[in-house]
Amino acid sequence: MTQSSGLLALACGTFALGMAEFSMMGILSPLSQSLHVSIPEAGDFISAYALGVSLGSPLPLLFRNRPLKHILLGLCCVIFAGNLFAASSWGYWSLLVARFLAGLPHGAFFGVGAIVATNMVEPGRRATAVAIMAAGMTMANLFGVPLATWLANSWSWRSAFGIAAAFAIFAFLGILAYIPVREPPREKGLRREFKFLEKSAPWLIFAATFLGQGSIYCWYSYVEPILLNVSHIASTSIKWVMILAGLGMVIGGLLSGKLADRFHASLVSGCTALLIVPTLLLIYFFSSCAPLAIALTFIGAGALFALGGPLQYLIVRYSRGGEILGGAGIQIAFNASNALAAWLGGVVINANLGLAAPALAGVPMAIASAAILFWFYRRYGS
Repeated sequence: MTQSSGLLALACGTFALGMAEFSMMGILSPLSQSLHVSIPEAGDFISAYALGVSLGSPLPLLFRNRPLKHILLGLCCVIFAGNLFAASSWGYWSLLVARFLAGLPHGAFFGVGAIVATNMVEPGRRATAVAIMAAGMTMANLFGVPLATWLANSWSWRSAFGIAAAFAIFAFLGILAYIPVREPPREKGLRREFKFLEKSAPWLIFAATFLGQGSIYCWYSYVEPILLNVSHIASTSIKWVMILAGLGMVIGGLLSGKLADRFHASLVSGCTALLIVPTLLLIYFFSSCAPLAIALTFIGAGALFALGGPLQYLIVRYSRGGEILGGAGIQIAFNASNALAAWLGGVVINANLGLAAPALAGVPMAIASAAILFWFYRRYGS
């Protein structure tokens, strides 16, 4: 019972993080109207969160002498404060700062939470324990983001961040009650933590992650205004498309995980990166066709999670002795990429190339990611 409750508490935390990160994609239009900013300016709120994640991911290294439970409790407090600040923001700059603060604990919570989850169960159930923790993010995309989209269009965009703050409270209380206090591992010294970076494998993984994630995020950062203004889908129907996108993420993540158990993870992610190329091209050329745009949203969102899952497994495998730093590094790669992609998509839109043009901007990034991953497979896949 204690194990299940502890894992559920961690899942509440990742649900809060999923709401904070992904709900923005479904509320850009009502938010931009409320704050009187353009769609590209609203995209800055995505970049601010991603920048916070990138800078906050290594934070556990500074507190590595503290029990992991205490670190998680502190991170829950930051999740709550950042999202409460976002929910009560009064303008562009205040929301920008709030989004940065809300992003700081994201990568750190995932990294520390994964270690805690594996320590709570016997060796044969560790992968399952991490999957249960991460299921909160999946549930946020499947149910939370569509709910936030509906609430934003029928009431207020602030509700998305209010929900995230509420789940941060649930996570705090659950961790306080059900996560045991364990003494931190004996100090190994920071130098040993960095030793795995002397090899090329982790750098190739970071580069492929950065480029592959960014290729999809160029488009996905602006998926809601594209569906509204290019595909001409009614605002009342956007929530159903976001549910479908969430379902695509679930299926993409599970499918790539199964395939990575049978084939080399770099090969699976490389093939996914190749699939992203025609997907983005079709989005650019055919977003005006609503049925096709909906289908491509499902495929593109699925590819986002299908690409990332095997890469997270790879970094654990190739960062022995520095897993916390490796986990922080890939979170930095994911979210620095998100920040750059959202900014790049805004630049393309401001250049009057059309709302669907960010999808085209992601194509070279997907090609480069695939090339790196196939090179990785050739070098390390045997």
